[in-house]
Amino acid sequence: MHAHRTLSEPESTALREVAVTVAREAAAYVRARRAELFGPPGSGEDTRVGTKSTVTDPVTAADTESEELIRRRLTELRPGDAFIGEETGGDGEAATSTTGVEWVVDPIDGTVNFVYGLPASAVSVAARVGGRSVAGAVVDIASGETFSAAEGLGAHLEADGIRVRLRCNPVTDPRLALVATGFSYSSHRRARQGELVAALLPRVRDIRRVGAAALDLCMVAAGRVDAHYEHGLAPWDWAAGALVAAEAGAVVRLPAGSGDDGEITVAVAPGLAPDFETLLAEIGALDAIPN
Repeated sequence: MHAHRTLSEPESTALREVAVTVAREAAAYVRARRAELFGPPGSGEDTRVGTKSTVTDPVTAADTESEELIRRRLTELRPGDAFIGEETGGDGEAATSTTGVEWVVDPIDGTVNFVYGLPASAVSVAARVGGRSVAGAVVDIASGETFSAAEGLGAHLEADGIRVRLRCNPVTDPRLALVATGFSYSSHRRARQGELVAALLPRVRDIRRVGAAALDLCMVAAGRVDAHYEHGLAPWDWAAGALVAAEAGAVVRLPAGSGDDGEITVAVAPGLAPDFETLLAEIGALDAIPN
């Protein structure tokens, strides 16, 4: 019943406001929690750092606590909505939403950066209807910068009390493109991703590896990079950031599945999109990379 309905502007705006509110609260909590867990940057890794898919894929107490906070606040603000989080999964038998809205959450995107004290991690909160993102927010944990979007209503950045509308760069030549990417925790997939970077690097301006896909996608929207591509991203990695990029004018390509099969996610400035996609095809980057 809810799968294909179009939201009204007030509905989309309300969902964006919820995403912004909850993501900001979680980011503020995580920012304060890091000092409690690790002390000052460079003081060593806390023993409460566990691992997930591989020994290089960490999860901290702050990840799980942030997700618990977000779930609790969404339940208060949006009773009846479904929830999917990176750390705790979905709601089980309660996962069927009574409202048609499903929240997809990454409580800390860029956990490795968070562990090391590098200022490039974010909280990502997105609302989806019928499998498509309709509202979302990505909050940079270190700076508090808030990227947000609602379907059909544009993308915005709010920092230091100033809110601006986002538009991608007008670049058209791949040779002048600054390209962001990221790497899997799977050693097999990482090896192939390294080969692709080696093939791409001589044909673009430069490569950036920030370590948080949600921020990469928002950087495309803000014109801080011209394109982003990455294999194997899960929905919580891109659910909010891809909407921000698309609403800023980016041409976005999303994986059909959960990310396990290694499909590519792409967000690219519109003037650059045709030639950049051709370039990705030429080096074999459009093919999925299995684990």
